[in-house]
Amino acid sequence: MPRDLYAGVMSGTSLDGVDAVVADFAVKGKACETLGAAHIAFPSMLRDELLALQQPGNNELARAGAAANLLAEMYADAIARALAEAKVTANDVVAAGVHGQTLRHRPDRGFTVQLNNPARVAEKADMQIVADFRSRDVAAGGQGAPLVPAFHAALFARRDRHRVVVNIGGIANITDLPPDGDVRGFDTGPGNVLSDLWCARNRGATFDAQGAWAAEGKPNPTLLAALLADPFFSAPPPKSTHRDKFSLQWLEDRLAAAAIDDSAENIQATLVALSARTIGDAIRGYAPTADEVLACGGGANNVTLMKYLANEIEPRTLRTTADEGVPIEQVEPLAFAWLAREAIARRPANLPEVTGARGKRVLGAVYPR
Repeated sequence: MPRDLYAGVMSGTSLDGVDAVVADFAVKGKACETLGAAHIAFPSMLRDELLALQQPGNNELARAGAAANLLAEMYADAIARALAEAKVTANDVVAAGVHGQTLRHRPDRGFTVQLNNPARVAEKADMQIVADFRSRDVAAGGQGAPLVPAFHAALFARRDRHRVVVNIGGIANITDLPPDGDVRGFDTGPGNVLSDLWCARNRGATFDAQGAWAAEGKPNPTLLAALLADPFFSAPPPKSTHRDKFSLQWLEDRLAAAAIDDSAENIQATLVALSARTIGDAIRGYAPTADEVLACGGGANNVTLMKYLANEIEPRTLRTTADEGVPIEQVEPLAFAWLAREAIARRPANLPEVTGARGKRVLGAVYPR
């Protein structure tokens, strides 16, 4: 059978690095099959600069341009490594979907900014590149996010069960996959972003490995209630967010307003509880008949978060996408490989019922080889 190969590249809001895959979309009986994958961690210098660029600063246009070039080099390198593992060449691949690094996401103001230099990626990778997936949906009045629910449906929907897919990156989002009915999805709020920031502030580590530090603390009910009072959590979908809202300043403002005086590990536990509670509330409110939840993204490695989440969604079953044969870190890059495929075929890939756009749109800008 002829192969239908696409690559996908993702660097998410957790700022841990770049994930790339090469996938075949012509595998009988499957939506796709991963042939090769690669992960490249961000150098601390680049991660620090990407964090700094989340906020207005001096000379930020030139700094953003330089950071985009570094990102492009990493994206192309990650593609090359995934190609090598797949034992294929750039000539075998139709295109690569390269999402870029989100710096601002303000659909309420009609824009979203993903730092990228796709022309440079195309030049170095010697491959057709598809980028800028969110802008067309935003231009059509949508949130531009989440974009993965259509792919989640292709990969994980089943006729004999009601599933929800939870992607826990820096920001968390859910996809509701009823056996009959429309696919729905939206951002639920912070996934790892706040706990990562708090861990960096207090422990000097970029993240709390497996949630071990959070496990030393206990959630503070007063602080949790203060955090949950943010209007974003009770707002109906469609909705999306980013770390430019759920920032360290957002947390510090609420700590001050609630006059919280508690240990750092208890605050860390509370931030993990916030992620679990808001995901649980979203499932209870918008997918109440779901019987199974599949988790993916880096947050699925957080043992404490998964424990809290399992308690939140009872009696539903909590598993990871790895149980379905898709490693948790590959779901998003696979989604952007799929989005690239849809763009090359000129097929609409947004779901207006998810994003709130005025209609279906072809997503992505193509940079030929």
